[in-house]
Order: sequence, then structure tokens, then C-alpha cells
Amino acid sequence: MLKSVFDQAMVWTVDHRRTTALAVLIITLLAILGYVRPQSVRELFVSPGKEKAAAQNANEDAFRAVPDVDPVSLSESDAVMVVKSTSFFTPQGAKAMRHVVSTLEELDYVNRILWMDRVPMLNIFGLSEPLFPRSEASAERFEAAKVKAMKHPLVGGHLVSEDGQTMLLLITFDWDFVRSDEQCTTELRAVAEKAAAEFPDVAVSFMVTGDTPARITYMKAHEANQVKYQLIGYGVIAMMAVILFRGIRAVLIVSLAPAIGVFWTMGFLRFFQLEDNPFNDVILPVLISLVGLTDGVHLTVQIRKMRAAGLSERLAARTALHEVGYACMLTSLTTAIGFGSLSLADNVWVKDFGWCSVIGVTLTFIAVVAIVPLVCSTRLGRNIHLGHEKSLIDRNLTRIGALVDLVLRAPKLITTLSIAATVILLGISLTLRPDQRRANALPEKSEAYLAMREMDKTLGGLEFSEVEIEWSSKVADDSPEILKTISEVDDLLKSEPMIGYPLSIRNLVDSLPGEGPAEDRMSMIELLPPPLKRAFYTPERRRGVVTFRVQDLGIAKFDPVFERITEGLRTIESRHPGVTMKLQGSAIWRWKNLYQIVIDLTASLGSAAFIIFGSLALAYKSLRIGLISIVPNIFPLAVTGTWLVWRNESLELTSVCAFTVCMGIVVDDTIHFLSRFDEERRTAKNRHEAIRKAFGNVGVAMVMTTVVLVAGFGTVAFSDSRDHHIFASMGAITIAAALFGDLVMLPAMLACFAEKTDEEKLL
Repeated sequence: MLKSVFDQAMVWTVDHRRTTALAVLIITLLAILGYVRPQSVRELFVSPGKEKAAAQNANEDAFRAVPDVDPVSLSESDAVMVVKSTSFFTPQGAKAMRHVVSTLEELDYVNRILWMDRVPMLNIFGLSEPLFPRSEASAERFEAAKVKAMKHPLVGGHLVSEDGQTMLLLITFDWDFVRSDEQCTTELRAVAEKAAAEFPDVAVSFMVTGDTPARITYMKAHEANQVKYQLIGYGVIAMMAVILFRGIRAVLIVSLAPAIGVFWTMGFLRFFQLEDNPFNDVILPVLISLVGLTDGVHLTVQIRKMRAAGLSERLAARTALHEVGYACMLTSLTTAIGFGSLSLADNVWVKDFGWCSVIGVTLTFIAVVAIVPLVCSTRLGRNIHLGHEKSLIDRNLTRIGALVDLVLRAPKLITTLSIAATVILLGISLTLRPDQRRANALPEKSEAYLAMREMDKTLGGLEFSEVEIEWSSKVADDSPEILKTISEVDDLLKSEPMIGYPLSIRNLVDSLPGEGPAEDRMSMIELLPPPLKRAFYTPERRRGVVTFRVQDLGIAKFDPVFERITEGLRTIESRHPGVTMKLQGSAIWRWKNLYQIVIDLTASLGSAAFIIFGSLALAYKSLRIGLISIVPNIFPLAVTGTWLVWRNESLELTSVCAFTVCMGIVVDDTIHFLSRFDEERRTAKNRHEAIRKAFGNVGVAMVMTTVVLVAGFGTVAFSDSRDHHIFASMGAITIAAALFGDLVMLPAMLACFAEKTDEEKLL
């Protein structure tokens, strides 16, 4: 019933080509409006109304005015220069470093540099006492200075490594004078190297990293790889398509529909303010274009066959839509339903991505079934069948068909082996665990990446997180309870080996002369230099912090660490009424959010699989078909998961997104095969004949889409971006394995478990 209604609707679009063309034009104009002026459509659905004023009146009694002091910060620099040398604490080394710093500060866009020679000194008299002696000082004086520097809480482990061979220069930019990305990266290093070259007897090397250089490196690599590998990928796809189709017109028609589908989707998303979702940058266009390409190839191949058989343009389009249009609808429907399940996730990015996928797949399906038949009836498509008989796949289809014949000779054995292999590979894949590293977004040979790795090894990591401690007005600002609480937090962090160099007001007080418990030394806080004191202790805000470094080892490794710290903070809170604590920072955010995103995507991927297979069972009115389709479509994902395990990879955001895209693609060919098998089963003598005929009708398109997609993914697999490399490699492996599943596993399982044909039932 559903199929007949759908067929009538598709025939209507072919018979009323002008109306269809008008509909395509209207959708295109709406998409353009989304790019140009999306708010004009939003205003039709959102009542202007008066915006609610944010009644956030400041409680002047809650906080007092904070003195105008610029606190020292080790975590808020724009760039970090990592300097390596064995000669820092020598007369020439000290002279060279001072010259390098002064040269860098002469740059108009460098606002200030914090390094070991600029940290406020800790002495009760407030006298300036630089850690670096003058260059004419003796070697013994420099050795003593090294020991003293390592004892300074802001230097040892923070600005200088414990072995004294790695030094950090924390650079803050004056953004009014920054005119290029190179000034924040390569130019800084070049200036430092030129200044150091004036001291040839001092061996020193420089690398630049930090938030700004890492962001610039990521953006440049992303843009370069995106343009480079899109051009290479599209070129390879076009070349492979021309070779396979043996006709440039067919290639243009096949690629036109998914391209327009992507254009429509990205325009329509702006009406719903969904265009800024990070998954929509690359993942969504890839997903919908590949789904559209798969359906477009199947539809175009069928139209070519009909035209080669002598049918007119219109009749060829009608017949092709009748034979594969329903399968195209099912692929889009199951993909939309499957990824619509992402809307059940907790994370808003994943949830919105689910809705974006539904919108994109729906619009791309409309583009395929409307534009491909429409263009095939124009001058561009009238000779689309030329070269059909020369197609590389068509000429060799009998050889590929021999594989299907081989499978049908021993379907039970192959089915048993298929199920066993899928179960084993799936079990291996399930050992993957969620994880995420910041450096994975950077090219592995980039300076920012290498400098981050160096900081992980020598200084406990580039990234800072903190425990924020607040106390109520019932606790006096000078109460010893405050320092006692901070000391307990500091001890808790120091008990964790993976936490690097906790730093708080307690460390500063301990550096002052005298001994005794923390509560007896509270009054000494007032002896500290204000820039140091207010970096970790702000009585006017009733706030203190304990900072610590986090290595970029993968956030999963910190899961038990952060869990223990969180539990420990709750215990400390229970001992100190009126005090509250909060674990925060970018690493904590990734632990709570990105880690959860991966889990959400993984759970949604599993839900999508069951929804897709359930939808197939309903569409074909056969639970058997739904169950049969599971193994051939889980197998390629299990193969890719096993490959990740073999490579010692983790389940990251990139890999889960790749699984998501692949799930949407691999099921398409299965649906086309099952749809054709369902048609042939009604007239064939037996299931084996129905399987052979089904392959004869859709085998060309299945092999074509696989070759083209693997070629396209394969080009990106050589990218120097690890994320691109993983994504593309997973795509190529999954799609190649999916063809094996459809050519070997699916025919075998259909031969064993599918319903008998009418003639078989009579025997």
C-alpha cells in the first residue's frame, strides 16, 4: 500500500515536470534566503514580544570593591614559548635569555612577558631580588640561584622544569598591533632565534605553543586540509565516476543532486539557528552528500539501463523511480529515523545534530528524486545511456556475479561463518573506550603539537585547571579556617600522581620564613606581594583557588582521578561548614562534556541501528528481513572497530562521528538489494534465482558507489591531520567491508532465512 502511494507520487513528479522544476526553484530560493536573510523567516514564527529584562541587580553588600591590582597568572597568556637549553644558569646563558626577552618585548604587538626573572619575589621586606644573578656572577652564585629558583612556588615546575633545562616565556599580546597569524607563531620564534644567535656559545632552541598558536595551527591545518583534500577527493571521485560510468553527463547528473541537497540543507539550518553546531562543519555535509550520492547512483544507473533498452526519457524515469525510488525513500527514511534518535541525547550539540541530520537527509532525498529524473529528461540527460555498454562494472559484472554463485553453493556454511565473524569482531570492538586529547586536533609534526608534548614530559602539561573555594559571610576573611581548608585541598591534589604542581596561597605562605600549622600562619598572607596574593586569594570576593597542571594524556585516564578529587572535596566541605568547592577548568569541561558527548553518540548509534533494522522489518512487512539485515550491516562497523583496537585507538569524537556517517551509508546498498530481492521473489522460481536477478539489477550501482566512495575517502586518509586521517580511514574500511557484507553475507543469509518464493511453497 505504502509503495503504491509512493510510486504514484513519484510518477506525478515525472508527468508534471514544470511543477517539479518550480518546486525545486522555490526550495532553492528559500535556501538562498537562509544564507542571505534568515531572520526574515524566523520572524514569521517567533512573536516579537518584549524581551524579558535580566533582573540581575548587584548585591553591593555581598562583595566589596577589589583593589586595582593585576594578579600574576600562569594560565592566561596568549602564547607560551618553550625554551630548551642546558646553559640557563650560566653567565652567558642568563645574558642570552635576558637579551631574547628584551628583543621580544620590543615587538609592538608583545604586551608583556612573564618568565622566571620577572616573578614577584617572596621576602617579608618587599625588596626586589631577581632570581637570575648578573652575568658577571660566579658559577657558584648561579648554582645557588638555580636551587633558589626551584624553591620559588611560581618557578619550580611552572616556569622552569625540575631539571633546569626547559624554561617557559608566557607572552601576552597587544591585539591592537597584531596584523597576521605569523606574528603569533613563526615570527615570535624567528625573532627569539635571531636574538639567541648573538650568543653562539649558548645552545638553545625555541618552540611556540599555547592557546593562540594552537588555535591558529588548528584552523590553518583544517582549512588547508579541507580545501586540499576536498579538491583531491572530488577530483578522484569524478575521475573514478567517469571511468566507471564511461560518460561525463552521467557523472554530472549523479553529483548534481547531492550537491544541491547540501546547499539546501546548510541554507535551511540558518532558519533554525543551527548552522554553528560544530558537527555541521564537516560531518553533516559528508553524511548527506554520501547518502545522496548512493541513491543518485542507483537511480541514474537504472535510468541508463532503461534508456539503453529503448525507453523514452519520461518512461525511463518513471520505470526507474518505480524500481528503485521506494528503496531510495527507505534509505532516507531509515537514516533520518536513525539519526533522529540523536535528539534523545543529553548534550545539546548532539541533540541538534540529530535534527540537522533529519532535515538534511529529507532535503537531499527530495533533491535526488526530483532533480535526477528532471535533468535526465533535458538535453543534458537525453544521451545519458551512451557509453552504458562500455561501463567497466557492466563489462565485468559476470565475474563479480560468479562470487554470488559461489556463495549460493554453500549458504549455510557462509552464514555460520558470517555470524561468528561478526560476533567475534563486535566483541573486540566493544573493548573500545571513550577518550579525547587536545593535541589530536593538531598536525602531529606541527610546532604547537611538539611543544605541547614537551610540556607534558617536563612541566606537567600546558593546561591548567583549578579548585575554586568560596566561603560564606559567616566565615571571617582572616579566619585560619580558610588557610586550613586550602591546605587540605592542596594536600588532596598532591596525593594524585597525575596532577601536576598544585599551587595556592598555602604554597606562597610556606615560602616565607617561619614554621607552624597553616591556621597559625594566616596573618602572613598580608606580607605577600599583592600581585601574588590576589592570584590565589581574593577576600573581597570571599574566594580562593588552587590551580594545577593537567597533562594531555587523554581525558579517560583522568576519569578516576577527577572522581576521587570530587569525592575528596565533598569530604573536606563536610568538615568546614560555610565553605563550598568547585572543580573547574577546560580539562574538567572536557571530562564532563566531551566525554559525555562520545557516550551520547555511542548510545545513539546503537539506538539508530535498532531503529533502522526495525524500520526495514516494518517497510518489508517481514521480521525476517529486519533480522537478516542486521549482520551484513553490523559486520562493516565491527571490522572498523576491530581496526581501531588493533591500532590502539580510543573511541573519540571523530571516530564516533565516523561510525555515525558510515552507519548512514552502509545500510543504503543493503536496502536497494533487499528492495530488488523483494520484487524478484514474487516471480522467481526460487530464492537463489531471486538473489541472482536482484544482484543483476543493483550490483552495478553497489560496486560503483563503493569504488567511488572508497576512492574519495582514501585520498583524505593521507592527511597530516590525525582527525581527518582517522575519519577517512574508517570511512574507506567500513564501506569496503560493507560491499563484502552485501555480496557475500546478505545473499547467503537470504538463501537460508528469507521467505520462500510462491513456486517454492507449492513444491
